[in-house]
Amino acid sequence: MPAPETPTALPTDWIEHRRPEDREALGWLRPAGDDWVAVSLLGRDLSGPLDWTDAEETLEATGLTWMADVWMLERDDDEPLRVRLVEVTPDHVVVQTDDFGAIDVAVERFELPWPAPLALRPRRDGDPDGRVFFAG
Repeated sequence: MPAPETPTALPTDWIEHRRPEDREALGWLRPAGDDWVAVSLLGRDLSGPLDWTDAEETLEATGLTWMADVWMLERDDDEPLRVRLVEVTPDHVVVQTDDFGAIDVAVERFELPWPAPLALRPRRDGDPDGRVFFAG
């Protein structure tokens, strides 16, 4: 089955899925023929085609903890930038430079389209950690 076109707005046939215990939105179920694909709040597929229950279970197993993780924003002209998610909606994704928990650090915010571009990715081993200021 060919990959679906990247939506620029929330498709009307996607069905929101909420966590049963607190009704927190976890993502969507996207139709794929007779099956369903689990889609994250970033608008990215989390699974291939599955039956309804398995797609729901994929969203519930993934949860929301990934939203608190460090992410990297790839840039054409520089090293990847260490960022945190600030806001994720079907209108846009907002990230800001990681402040390492300090309340008095200047941060830079970036508004990205939704679904999140591939330039926004989870941190990998070998990525700059933001703590090395001078190399000796």
